[in-house]
Amino acid sequence: MRYLTAGESHGEALIAIIEGLPSNLFIDAEFINKELERRQKGYGRGGRMAIEKDEIHIISGVRDGKTTGAPLAMEIKNRDYKNWKDKKVPPVTRPRPGHADLPGSIKYNQRDIRNILERASARETAARVAVGSVAKLLLKELNISLKSRVLEIGGAKREEKWKRLIEKAKKEGDTLGGIIEIVIEGVPVGLGSHAQWDRKLDALLAYHVMSVQGIKGVEFGLGFEGARLPGSLVHDDIYYKENEGFYRKTNNAGGIEGGMSNGNPIVIRAAMKPIPTLLRPLDSVDIATKEETKAIYERSDVTAVEAAACVLEAVCAWVIADECLKKFGGDSVEELKRNYDTYLAYVRSF
Repeated sequence: MRYLTAGESHGEALIAIIEGLPSNLFIDAEFINKELERRQKGYGRGGRMAIEKDEIHIISGVRDGKTTGAPLAMEIKNRDYKNWKDKKVPPVTRPRPGHADLPGSIKYNQRDIRNILERASARETAARVAVGSVAKLLLKELNISLKSRVLEIGGAKREEKWKRLIEKAKKEGDTLGGIIEIVIEGVPVGLGSHAQWDRKLDALLAYHVMSVQGIKGVEFGLGFEGARLPGSLVHDDIYYKENEGFYRKTNNAGGIEGGMSNGNPIVIRAAMKPIPTLLRPLDSVDIATKEETKAIYERSDVTAVEAAACVLEAVCAWVIADECLKKFGGDSVEELKRNYDTYLAYVRSF
C-alpha cells in the first residue's frame, strides 16, 4: 500500500489518498472520527483545538460502507480556513529555531516563510491519523491491536506532575516535550526480513515514527539501556512447549529480532522535542533585512505529547498493515484472512 497527504495548516482542507487497500474492508467512519478526536485532546493544547472539530469525509473508494479496491480518498475540512481566506496576512520573515522555517525557505527559495510553515505544521498529522485509522481497521480483521501511553512530559515520569509543569511552562512562555510508548500486540512472527536493509521491520517502523513532526529519537525494547548491560542480561531466552510453541519469558528485544517480528508484542518508545513555537520567542535573524531579531510567534500548543501518541499509533499501524499485505497478499479482505489463517497454522506446527 501507499498513501499521500495534501493540504496546509490554514488551507481549505487536508486530503489523504490510500492506494492498494484490499476490497470489502468495512470503513467505520465513526471510529476514524473518534481517532481524530483523540488527536485533538491533551492538556496543554492551544486555541486551534477550540476551533477545529475534525471529521472525515469519504470522497471515493467506498461503496455501501466497504472498500472496492479502488483508491480511497478522504477529506478533513479546516474550520479555521474561513478566518484566513480573506485575511491580509503580512509575510513571515523571522524563522523559528527548531522549525522547518529557515531550511525550507532556503531550499525552496521562498521569501515568505508562511509558504513553508503552513505545510510543515503538525496539522498535517490529522490526515495521517485518518490513514492510520484505516490501517487499524484492517489490522482488526487480523486481531492485531495498538495502544500507546505517555511515559514522560518535561522530564517528569509521574502523571500528577505534568499539569503543574505545563502550567509553569505556559506562564513562562515556554514549551515541553516528552516520551511516548507504543505497543503492538498480536503481530505474528515473520513480518519484515533480514535479507535486505530496507525490508527490516524495525527500520521501517523507525522511519515512520521519525517522520512525525517533533520526534527526535526512537528505541525498541530495552533500547539504549541494553547498550549498558552485558548480553546475558539483554537477550531473550527461547523456550518451547508442545501446546504453546516457541516462547520467551522476557521481551527485551521489543518484539523484533534481525529485522523481523518474533511473535512478542512490539514495543517502541519515541522522544518528542518541545514545540519550537515559543510565546517567549528565541533569537533569530530576519531573512529580509538580515538583522538580529526574535522569532515570530504563531498560535501554538504548550505541549502536544498526548496528541503525538495518537499519531504514532497511526503511523505504526500503517507499517504493520502494509507488511501484512506484503507477506500474506490478497485483493480482498476475505482472501487476506484465508492466507493469514493458513500461515498461523503453519507457525503453530513448526
